[in-house]
Amino acid sequence: MRNSPLKAFANSQGLSPTALKAKRDRDKEAAMTPLRKARKAGNQKEGQRSDSDIHHKPDGTTVRISTKNNRNVWKHGERT
Repeated sequence: MRNSPLKAFANSQGLSPTALKAKRDRDKEAAMTPLRKARKAGNQKEGQRSDSDIHHKPDGTTVRISTKNNRNVWKHGERT
């Protein structure tokens, strides 16, 4: 069972332990770049609210819009 919650350090992609360590190292390195750190700080500064979502625009900026509007994937052309 690939998704068993009983396995310690299991992964949903079925990677070998070596590949999993390499992926985690790559992900950590990507998360610690100055650009990612700045984006994380910005998102944390904006904060979360129960009445709206932070919409990520194609140019990399964010804007706060209603939850209903943000999750309407058909309206935004995110589904084909």
